[in-house]
Amino acid sequence: MNKIKILWIDDEIDLLKVQILFLEAKGYHVDTANNGEDALEILQEKKFNIIFLDEHMPGLTGLEVLPKIKIITPTTPVVMVTKSEAEDIMDEAIGSKISDYLIKPVNPNQILLSIKKNVDEKRLITEKTTEKYQIAFRNLSMQINDCRTFDEWTDVYKKLVYWELELERTSEKTMDEILSMQKDDANYGFSKFIKSNYKEWIKEDADHPFMVHEVFKKRIFPLLDNNENVFLIVIDNFRFDQWKMLQPLISDYFSLESEELISTLLPTSTQYARNAMFAGLTPLQISEMFPQFWSDEKEEGSKNDFERELIETLLKRYRKDIPFSFNKVFNDYHGKKVISNLKTNLRKQLNVVVFNFVDMLSHARTDMQMIRELAKDDAAYRSLTKTWFEHSSLLELMKELRNKDVKIVITTDHGTIKVQNPIKVVGEKDTTTNLRYKQGKSLAYKKNEVFVVTKPEEIGLPKSNISSSFIFTMNRDFFVYPNNFNHYMKYYRDTFQHGGISMEEMLIPLLIFNPKN
Repeated sequence: MNKIKILWIDDEIDLLKVQILFLEAKGYHVDTANNGEDALEILQEKKFNIIFLDEHMPGLTGLEVLPKIKIITPTTPVVMVTKSEAEDIMDEAIGSKISDYLIKPVNPNQILLSIKKNVDEKRLITEKTTEKYQIAFRNLSMQINDCRTFDEWTDVYKKLVYWELELERTSEKTMDEILSMQKDDANYGFSKFIKSNYKEWIKEDADHPFMVHEVFKKRIFPLLDNNENVFLIVIDNFRFDQWKMLQPLISDYFSLESEELISTLLPTSTQYARNAMFAGLTPLQISEMFPQFWSDEKEEGSKNDFERELIETLLKRYRKDIPFSFNKVFNDYHGKKVISNLKTNLRKQLNVVVFNFVDMLSHARTDMQMIRELAKDDAAYRSLTKTWFEHSSLLELMKELRNKDVKIVITTDHGTIKVQNPIKVVGEKDTTTNLRYKQGKSLAYKKNEVFVVTKPEEIGLPKSNISSSFIFTMNRDFFVYPNNFNHYMKYYRDTFQHGGISMEEMLIPLLIFNPKN
């Protein structure tokens, strides 16, 4: 490894010989300058990993030389060293983007810690995180093998997301590959769990996990019954790992009251899951009780045109005589319109807003090469979601709500997964086009590659005709027809899709926030 190079600028540099010898004994290379002018000349000729800068020097002071250093080498961390603890000096130094601040007299260990924090941090984080994950890997593998309940699977998924985000901060990509394999192993086990249990969950009065069509009954209505004003924000196609990226930004304005992972419905797509959420019913129940609000997959047009009406039926069934607002946000114009109407809407006890950007991003990534490049993998997909949120009308809306007496509930209808493995399917012309599930007659497939449901009513789904069945892909698989197989395999591989069975699609976040006082 190359030696870390240090430039130390101090008019009493001779008095720092002990500290310099200590650093050199530790393997660091130290150059010195006893005034700002000499330091600037040195910086024109040499590059350094870190600079220690005395604040009080004759001629150019530390604060005067600091901006000149930043012009020459803007990314090099600068540590200000001073005898003064005056707050105005500290404020000015910090405002000038110093990386650290040490008060004289400094001992060698303080200096060493500052170097490690500002220069060696990436390597240390990589080493420690890799070491910790290697220990966790074995325990996680055992836990995956032993999972028998929904809560155990949510615990596994939370841990996998935690390690995914931790390893993302490191420069060691070998561990990324190992974690990816472990996630695939977990998804394989999770898919077997769903295949074995999902039909039982849908039965009336069956013991089942908290599911998306119960969001109002189990979380929204208790808040309303407690006379809370509720703002329900549904971010279409929003994964748990994306929430974890946004959590630090939201925590500036709101306190997290509760965080839980619930199960969405199959298929993990908006037509089924979000309609189910707003109706408080399975898709089959919606089609039977409110056929005017249910569109079959073969019908033209949007499949979510009656969400407001479904909420109205839900409130009526539970005898909730309360005013509510409902808005969909497809772009910044719609978002700003919601904000401009906020004063009026806050007079209503319940406000529901659907934000569609994340789902639009997922679909755009499939169709647009530029978006594919920007969101080339899960880490980039998360980062793009964070960038959107930082500049979105959603964040602007939440800032407006931070001083209001309102509960914020954030959830989603389903997640998404980056698909990699094509599997062949054959169907008739009216077979649905989704890559993660198919509904149709006379479907031909390999039974061991899919979750087969020959009686859709057994999983709470309507069927287009008497002989329709559903099949669902698992883990990272996606359906491709044999005709022109290679073309479509290449086109859809490594795109984000939803509709099938995976932890990323089915285990969705439900979050409740209180404004910070």
